Amino acid sequence: MAKELVFGHQNPDTDAIAAAIAASYYLNQKGMDTEAVALGKTNDETNFVLDYFSVEAPRVIEKADTKEVVLVDHNETAQSVSNIEDLTVTHVFDHHKIDFKTSSPLFYHAEALGSTSTILYGFFKKDGIEIPKKIAGLMLSGLISDTLLLKSPTTTNVDRDVIGKLASIAGVDDVNAYGLNLLKAGTNLSKKSEQDLIDGDAKTFKFAGKTFRIGQVNTVDIPSVLERKEALKKAIIAENEKQGFDGFLFVITDILNSNSKALYYGSEPDKIASAFNGKFVDDSIDLPGVVSRKKQIVPPLTDLFH
Repeated sequence: MAKELVFGHQNPDTDAIAAAIAASYYLNQKGMDTEAVALGKTNDETNFVLDYFSVEAPRVIEKADTKEVVLVDHNETAQSVSNIEDLTVTHVFDHHKIDFKTSSPLFYHAEALGSTSTILYGFFKKDGIEIPKKIAGLMLSGLISDTLLLKSPTTTNVDRDVIGKLASIAGVDDVNAYGLNLLKAGTNLSKKSEQDLIDGDAKTFKFAGKTFRIGQVNTVDIPSVLERKEALKKAIIAENEKQGFDGFLFVITDILNSNSKALYYGSEPDKIASAFNGKFVDDSIDLPGVVSRKKQIVPPLTDLFH
């Protein structure tokens, strides 16, 4: 019998990969037979983490070949495996807004913490299951990545407490130094194509029947990304036409100064801009203090359309 698959969202980030591996280990210790997989190739930041802790990347799948699956770090159909409608979800571990329907009972845990890795730490401790050093390192990295080293507004006191405990288990003595190296590993954008940039960390959302794509890249130099604006525009418009998106918001985040600038191509630009109390100038808008898609970008857009 095939193992039950555990996976995070499409275009996986570090927390999605770390949470899948951690959740699979946790559930196996509880008597299940699971395998962590990924819905896309790992990015540069995650590769840094996997190399640092000598962990093999999960295999990548396009469709799940088992009937039952576990979702981590997401719950929305548009962000999940392509044949999710044909599968039975047995467990969900997530920290995002809930847009989930099920025809049968399941285990579902959603909590407004900074990362899914933080949530899973709580399950390990509650059940008295020891976290292996390498998995603790992955979970630490997922927490650092999703909270931008505790600078994101999604950060909670639980995250601030757990980060030190995971660091101790993982043998990371200087969390700040390790965290900065981790975050910087994902900011080398010069060798990436425009398609790589808009696809790298992008999620699809539905607002009042309309479909929007929100992509985000982290950098330490926003102007260098904007030098590629015309090429990015061409790639985004092509993606809108190919995928049928009503609009594509591309957010460029400065991880050192905690600010963002966004490009938008699609319908109702003035309406989109109003969600952030601003206006688009040459297709771009300043987003001072904005670093979190989950807490600072999606909620105002959701309120705007609903």
